[in-house]
Amino acid sequence: MNLDLARTVADAVLYEGYLLYPYRASSSKNQARWQFGVLGPPGAADVGFGEESSMTMQCLFQAAAGPADAVGQVVLHLRFLQLQRRQVHDPTGQPVEALSVRGVSSTSWDEAVEQEVTVSLPLPDLSDGTSTPLTFDGGEEVERLTAEDGTEIGKIVRRRCPLSAKVSAKTEPVGAYARLEVRVDNVRSEPTLDKNDAIRNSMIGAHLLLAAHGVEFISLLEPPDEAREAAAACSQHRCWPLLTGAPGDTDLVLGSPIILYDYPEIAAESAGALFDATEIDEILTLRVMTMTDAEKAEARATDPRAREIIDRCDEMSDESLQLMHGILRNPHAVATSPLLEPEWPGASDLSDLGDDLSDLGDMGPRWSAAAGVGDSEPQWPTASDLRNVDPPSFDTGEAPWWDPATDAAVNPDVDEVVINGISVSKGSLVRVHPNRRADAQDLFFADQVARVTAVLSDVDGSVHIALVLVDDPASDMHEWYGRYFYYAPDELEPLQPGDAATPQPHEAETQDHREESRS
Repeated sequence: MNLDLARTVADAVLYEGYLLYPYRASSSKNQARWQFGVLGPPGAADVGFGEESSMTMQCLFQAAAGPADAVGQVVLHLRFLQLQRRQVHDPTGQPVEALSVRGVSSTSWDEAVEQEVTVSLPLPDLSDGTSTPLTFDGGEEVERLTAEDGTEIGKIVRRRCPLSAKVSAKTEPVGAYARLEVRVDNVRSEPTLDKNDAIRNSMIGAHLLLAAHGVEFISLLEPPDEAREAAAACSQHRCWPLLTGAPGDTDLVLGSPIILYDYPEIAAESAGALFDATEIDEILTLRVMTMTDAEKAEARATDPRAREIIDRCDEMSDESLQLMHGILRNPHAVATSPLLEPEWPGASDLSDLGDDLSDLGDMGPRWSAAAGVGDSEPQWPTASDLRNVDPPSFDTGEAPWWDPATDAAVNPDVDEVVINGISVSKGSLVRVHPNRRADAQDLFFADQVARVTAVLSDVDGSVHIALVLVDDPASDMHEWYGRYFYYAPDELEPLQPGDAATPQPHEAETQDHREESRS
């Protein structure tokens, strides 16, 4: 069980959005705070003071290989942040926004304390459901601020409110599988006074880690064929389950308030948390380096975790920064094949370099679901570049992907691809069926009829079909400007002339429209 590996991703989820660049309390983006997975006190959402008080996730499991009489169990880890108000007071005891003591500034701020509680769930006991009440203590801590001679010149008071929660769990059979439902509720009994009161009594960044013993979880994103119906019947509310740990593990599930793929990883090139997984580490690091000394001082005074970020960026070596910029890796390495030691070509073999090296690309976002993407060492294919071994979509002869001669073998105006036994090329009509890789804009075009404008292939051998919507009044203009929508072949259904509600425009008519647009 790779629980420590799973925690690295869970920690990123816990602090996602906690504090954003420029990491200063005075920044407007840090004055309307708190991230994903906030469970507010009951009723706070109804009056607009906070977020909903509950989250629920459902996942599938089945008996693991082992003794037939083994009793299955799931150990649940509930993790979240508890807000702690840090208030600075001057020598008279009056609250102030900031106070400088011996050259070090202290700022009033809402920081956070990590909380984690473990609940054991014996699966035989869950058929009728169980409920576990949880309490988290509040408290007050006082830190005295003194001058060099020991005279007290102020103080920092940290206060946090007590929290009460409830974890409910139940199981039910679903065919050959069993469905586990876990619900977490904030059950504070006092009424919520305002927005500040709501967030101080909230569970922030709440998420779940489920560790299975004697059973194994089933992926809901890519379930086996026999589990697809059961997986589709699972419902989620503000918490989405995904397999986590090392790729292939089936004993760990992360219930995340952020939708992720199975087996997410933190790239090894990432030097530390930046609280914004949608950004590229290099960009944020360079931005921190451009901050003035005064801005950095304010960030350090805002939060201890901000201080860690500023110090890390200031102390970063050129080698560490270069590592963020890019890395040699083979995106087509076969995960199950042992990697060979690289054999660098000699001076007379430089023409073969493209067959041995993968792209030198940008780091991209820190999230990565692909096995091996987080490795910091170069990866090498077991043979020549797999982009040439795996037959490309179009015949480029003996020219490798990086050779300019390859372009001469590709003509998007006449190239075609076969979908469901039907040849599709420029001018063909298709119906759009976006799949799970689609973004929000792609989904808007679901079931629309479109006209293919080009069939394209990239250097990885993947096919991309450019198209415009038939019913879009601006389709001719989009085509004239070259502003197409791109889909994979498995997202398209070829249509015969009589299948579509809108007939295919004649090419000559389309050309006339283009001429009118130009005029």
